[in-house]
Amino acid sequence: MADHNEKGQKGEVLAVSFLERKGYVILEKNWKFRNLEADIIATIEGVLVIAEVKTRKGNSFGEPESFVNKRKQNNLIKIAGEYINQKQIDLEVRFDIIAIIIGEYKININHIEDAFYPLQ
Repeated sequence: MADHNEKGQKGEVLAVSFLERKGYVILEKNWKFRNLEADIIATIEGVLVIAEVKTRKGNSFGEPESFVNKRKQNNLIKIAGEYINQKQIDLEVRFDIIAIIIGEYKININHIEDAFYPLQ
């Protein structure tokens, strides 16, 4: 497995653990719809959270969250709509980014709630 895939998987495990410690209930990990994927789908206090995890070794090329571009945001919005329809969920929806930097000696997790909003 490529180093970036292993790093990504480790980041997702860290993100799930982080969210669970904060009281989130994890509903899905790596939920797929067609060729799209949501890293984490969870709930907290009556809100459905679609979370994208971005893991990097450092931030010399930019913060991890800066790699969630408009295309990725639109894909997550599509996934959320499909998930809500399939599971018949009636909750407020929020899109979060969990940016993780796995350094040589330290792991930094930045949870950005309401990272972006779907256009009305």
